[in-house]
Amino acid sequence: MAPCRLLRAGWGPQRPCGSRLAAALCAAVVALALARAPAADATSASLLGINYGRVGSNLPPPQSVLPLLEGLGIGRVRVYDADPAVLRAFARTGVELVVGVPDECLAAVADPGGAAQWLKESIVPFLRDTKIAVLTVGNEVLTGGNSSALSRVLLPAMQSLHGAVAALGLDKQITITTAHNLGVLGTSYPPSAGAFRKDLLPYLCPILDYHARTGSPFLVNAYPYFAYSDDPKGVQLDYALLEPGFAGVQDPNSRLHYPNLLVAQVDAVYHAIAEANTAASRVVEVRVSETGWPSAGAANETGATPRNAARYNSNAMRLVAEGRGTPLKPGVPLRAYVFALFNENLKPGLASERYYGLFKPDGTPAYDLSFKLPRDNSTFGYGGGGSGNANGSSGYFNGGGNSGGYYDISAAVRDPPGRWWRAWAQAAAAAGAAAVLMVAV
Repeated sequence: MAPCRLLRAGWGPQRPCGSRLAAALCAAVVALALARAPAADATSASLLGINYGRVGSNLPPPQSVLPLLEGLGIGRVRVYDADPAVLRAFARTGVELVVGVPDECLAAVADPGGAAQWLKESIVPFLRDTKIAVLTVGNEVLTGGNSSALSRVLLPAMQSLHGAVAALGLDKQITITTAHNLGVLGTSYPPSAGAFRKDLLPYLCPILDYHARTGSPFLVNAYPYFAYSDDPKGVQLDYALLEPGFAGVQDPNSRLHYPNLLVAQVDAVYHAIAEANTAASRVVEVRVSETGWPSAGAANETGATPRNAARYNSNAMRLVAEGRGTPLKPGVPLRAYVFALFNENLKPGLASERYYGLFKPDGTPAYDLSFKLPRDNSTFGYGGGGSGNANGSSGYFNGGGNSGGYYDISAAVRDPPGRWWRAWAQAAAAAGAAAVLMVAV
């Protein structure tokens, strides 16, 4: 595994603020910086976000994604590391960020001193202007390729980062959690039989205690596509695509009616939490940190087509925008982040892994979405905030050229090679030619 490159070489086990007085001074400095910050407009009440992965050799620089987000009307973004260029690109936009702590940093931040150092160097310098709401410690750690080495440090890393955030008085502003693969479930059907893998319970039970204590959500990367692709004869396509006209499936035990596979997967996680930790199940919320559908793949990757991807992501956006809960938790609106913003040509694995994007790297849509988001989903000058220019525009679009109070995917690239390309070219010129070749670690 690569070393944690986001920490300065030479940090030791000592805390950067090694005494109570020094710690208090550090907290005071952060509080002063935040107090001097311009008033940040509230992020939109909408619960829909998007994942911005950067595992590609041909992706535009971070500044150029802002017009795309504005065209979509999405004001919540998940990124997978604390790249300074990315965090700066979202400064004063009002966009709420979920920032990842890379897997290679977990061992370092499991130590309280390492957590404080990482936070000081990677997050605190950006808090004045960039809205960072969540830190996700690793991604799919318990089921990933390095699970044997990282599983034991996952909870200590979460606890240490939470302690470091609390020491700076930011624990009401920044939540610490982690994102799990749906593979943490040993049983997922029917949803009422949902249960975690027994070998993961020694890790998951204390993690659930942590979530209950801190009020942080349990994040899961849920992909109905995989269930359909693995068993296209047993899983009906319309059920997996979240089609609103599908008759649905009844859980034989709970008698709850499931209109689509995504809410069934989420409720399977809720049932697994209840089975593993009854106390935590009363307070822990499940949120979907990734969900999507590939628009292309190898010949044997069933269902990976532009039409299916458009149908799934349109339906997922509609489902979240409606503000409804799942059959088991109807009073808890579903929160989800669509995966992903771009097709990423360097992602390893199956061919379909490189085709989850709503956009191609040149900024053109990979397909057209049928669902249009209401304007109030956006933070770009419409009810969601961010620091724009004097007339309320973010500076990238004046309303995006949309009509009827809605955004659509084509709005972000209505005039290529016009404004979007000019923004890219200007950003690349400012940052140097190498900025065009952004490759995520």
